[in-house]
Amino acid sequence: MAFKTTTMKNILISILFIAGIIAFSCDTNEHSVDFDNLTSNIWDADSLLANGEDAGGPGQILEKFNGIILFNEDGSGTFGEYEGTWYFANDETNIVISSDSLIMPLTTLIEELTNSSLKMTTVFPNFVNPEDPTNIRMTFKAQ
Repeated sequence: MAFKTTTMKNILISILFIAGIIAFSCDTNEHSVDFDNLTSNIWDADSLLANGEDAGGPGQILEKFNGIILFNEDGSGTFGEYEGTWYFANDETNIVISSDSLIMPLTTLIEELTNSSLKMTTVFPNFVNPEDPTNIRMTFKAQ
């Protein structure tokens, strides 16, 4: 009887040891797929539209968003010519971008976020005519 008890204990200890090794060898990444997709890419501006019109050229409202976009894991980022911070909001359906160079934080709705494509929309106030805000759509492709 002592032999069975010792054997059972050894088997149990072996199982626990193997389970422990498996648990420690598994990826402990606590980030979501969206977080990983956003932060693991360098994004190139593909389309910058305001009210359906190209707005990424010289002198246009989204000119400074043209270029490379980086969302760093620590919440910092480069957004074209802007340096600032970002974070997810509303269960990762929005990205909020803040910069000392922006009049106010830009809260965008994520329309699409994959490993190769980022599409965001937002409504930005029109300070000249508050009743006619600017509808913005920005799309980016991963390098």
